[in-house]
Amino acid sequence: MRDTEYTTLRLEYPAARVLQITLNRPEAANALNTQMANELTHCFESLALDFGDTRCIVITGEGERAFCAGADLKERNGMSDEAWVAQHRIYERMIRAVIDCPLPLIAAVNGAAFGGGCELAAAADFIYAGDSARFAMTETSLGIMPGAGGTQNLARALGERRAKELILSARRFDAAEAQRWGLVNEVFTPAQLSGETLQAAERIAANAPLAVRQAKQAIHRGLQMSLADGLAFEIEAYNRTVPTADRREGISAFNQKRTPQFEGN
Repeated sequence: MRDTEYTTLRLEYPAARVLQITLNRPEAANALNTQMANELTHCFESLALDFGDTRCIVITGEGERAFCAGADLKERNGMSDEAWVAQHRIYERMIRAVIDCPLPLIAAVNGAAFGGGCELAAAADFIYAGDSARFAMTETSLGIMPGAGGTQNLARALGERRAKELILSARRFDAAEAQRWGLVNEVFTPAQLSGETLQAAERIAANAPLAVRQAKQAIHRGLQMSLADGLAFEIEAYNRTVPTADRREGISAFNQKRTPQFEGN
C-alpha cells in the first residue's frame, strides 16, 4: 500500500505499522462520490489480500469541517433509477470491504459524519471523535434509507430503539450524545483527536498481530452467533495463537521483564 496513489484518498504511515487513510475531498466536505467509493474498495480489498507489515488502520477526513458528509448528492442529481442502483452497488461493495477488513480499524471523526459518512464511521471497529463532531443518519429526509450498513451497525452499537429513533427521525446528534449512547468510545478536543487516535493505534500495533486479528474476528463473528457457537468459534481462534512464535515470545518477555518483540508469526 505504500506505493499506491489515489485521487480522493491520502495514505500515509504516521507511526510504525500504522496506516492512516484520509478522505481527501475537503472542497466537498469529503463526500463520497463514485471515485472515492471505488478507491476505498480497492484500498481495503488490497489490504485484505496483502497487508504487509501494517497492523492497524486509522480512517479520518481532511480538514476540520467534515469526516464525511455522506454521498455526493451533486453527483447524484438527475441520475436515472438504473444509474442510481448501479452506483449504489459500488457503495455496497465498499462497505463490505471495510467491515471485512482483517486489521483493526479506528475511525477518527473530525467534523460532520452524515448519511454514508456516519455509516462509514460505524463500520470501523471503534470511533474516537472530536468534541465538535456531528452525526446524523439523514437518508429518510431524502426519500431513501441507509443502505451502507447503517440499519445494522447502528442497531448493534446503539440498540434497536435508539437506532430506530435516529434513523427514522434523521435528526443530528453531537459527539457527547454519540459517546453516551455507545457509538463513540472517546471524545477529545479537535487538537487532541489525531494524537490520541494515533496512540491507541500504536498500542494495538505493538501487540501480537495474529492474536489481535483473531480476537477481532472472534468478537465480530461471535456476536452474530448463539453463545455456544460463539464460544466454539473463540476456542478455534484461540488455538490458532498457541503454536505461534509470538505466543512463545510474549511469555518469554513477561518472565524476563522486558517488552515483547512480536513478528507476526
